[in-house]
Amino acid sequence: MSAMNRKVIQTLAETISKHAEHFNKTEVEFLIREFNVLLGEQTVSGRAVPGLDRGKFRSILHNIFGMTDDMIMDGVFRTFDKDNDSFVSMKEWVEGLSVFLRGTLEEQIKYCFHVYDLNGDNYVSREEMFHMLKNSLIRQPTEEDPDEGIKDLVEITLKKMDYDHDGRLSFTDFEKSVREENLLLEAFGTCLPDTTVRLNQRLTNYNNLLLFMTDILNLIHFFFCFQSIESFEHHVFQEQLEQ
Repeated sequence: MSAMNRKVIQTLAETISKHAEHFNKTEVEFLIREFNVLLGEQTVSGRAVPGLDRGKFRSILHNIFGMTDDMIMDGVFRTFDKDNDSFVSMKEWVEGLSVFLRGTLEEQIKYCFHVYDLNGDNYVSREEMFHMLKNSLIRQPTEEDPDEGIKDLVEITLKKMDYDHDGRLSFTDFEKSVREENLLLEAFGTCLPDTTVRLNQRLTNYNNLLLFMTDILNLIHFFFCFQSIESFEHHVFQEQLEQ
């Protein structure tokens, strides 16, 4: 994609900022510039691509936000890619980051549920929970059959979160559970960059969480992930201002 001139970027930012309520127009301009840098000169069959493909997007999640779980990163990509065309467009990039970086609890509940709903049927099934937890939890070398422990965690999770007792989690189940205990927002794997506030909240409430979901969070990125938001926003917003 060729470099955009300032007027084109300002026009795009004016339009996109109306749908990305957590960024102001100037911040959207910076995010558009960053998108173009990340997109580079990607082509498919000699034609410019309409956005970030799955591989490029996953590299961003890994290199900038420290994500390592392939299943979760695919879920994040699917959640950003709202039109399901296998690319994250400029508009989807900005609107997705608005929730990813600065979303309200309500927005992030919807976001996380969508990430965890691996097959898009509007439920998180036993099988989906098992596969996500298997990917995210650290296995102990002494465990003879770690799968049995994960199955036990799935049953503990359902006992806590499955309010209508149908053996799976609906959005209503998930939302109610997270509103009662915010730590359950990322119960099946880290799909948001952490913040200092959320980290402190985890430190305060972790002992209570162990009573009903031992090891589910597994302290994934517990001590360092909160830095990813600060470093990304400094790179995109502050450094461009200094140029």
